[in-house]
Amino acid sequence: MASDDLTGKIIGAAIAVHRQLGPGLLESVYEECLAYELSQRAIPFERQKGIAVMYGEIQIDCGFRADLIVDQRVLIELKAVEQIAPVHRAQVLTYMKLAGIQTGLLINFNVELLKKGNERFVL
Repeated sequence: MASDDLTGKIIGAAIAVHRQLGPGLLESVYEECLAYELSQRAIPFERQKGIAVMYGEIQIDCGFRADLIVDQRVLIELKAVEQIAPVHRAQVLTYMKLAGIQTGLLINFNVELLKKGNERFVL
């Protein structure tokens, strides 16, 4: 499956979650429901995947946790905020670089229409 097809399926799953729940909940609720939707669609993923950070010659294991990594090819950062800030975009790009993943999605569930709440990134 091409990355465009995969991100389309992920966004479709996120839209299904948003249609049922709407905005205003905690990010953790959306993560749980999106994980369920991905499972129902037989899309492989990992939740809260720890990613080590290389600093010089040392590996720091207290790096970060990606909300979701889908099929080892798409990193997803979930938000439930009033507005996406530049730091959120920078966060996704940094996580992608550190994880060695070329495609990322930033999905903000705290919007009226989810198509206005997602952004795709490619390194």
